[in-house]
Amino acid sequence: MTLKIHIDDSAPSYEQVRVQISEQARAGVLPVGYRLPTVRGLAESLGLAANTVAKAYRALESDGVIETRGRNGTFVAEAGSAAERELASAAQAYVERARRLGLDEPAALAAVRDALRAAYGES
Repeated sequence: MTLKIHIDDSAPSYEQVRVQISEQARAGVLPVGYRLPTVRGLAESLGLAANTVAKAYRALESDGVIETRGRNGTFVAEAGSAAERELASAAQAYVERARRLGLDEPAALAAVRDALRAAYGES
């Protein structure tokens, strides 16, 4: 696993760690079941505070990218399973909220498309 932290980057260090691990896991560079370094070990190797790496690991676990197995360590999770469940749940909550607001399907879809374009920079 190779990570590079850019001090002059506008993104916080924990976010740089989170994004790089997430991208490497989703691309298969870090295979399912790969054991990640300990929080302290990764922090030391990157010259970061342990709390910074811990924050990145918590976000990755919340995203379903990694899983912590207690004293056994932290591992790359099976691609998508937790993330897909969370996304489906968020989509269901969005649909329920859109209906409560009285939006029809085309309006709800337009709002999602606009949000995706804004987030991913597509036109």
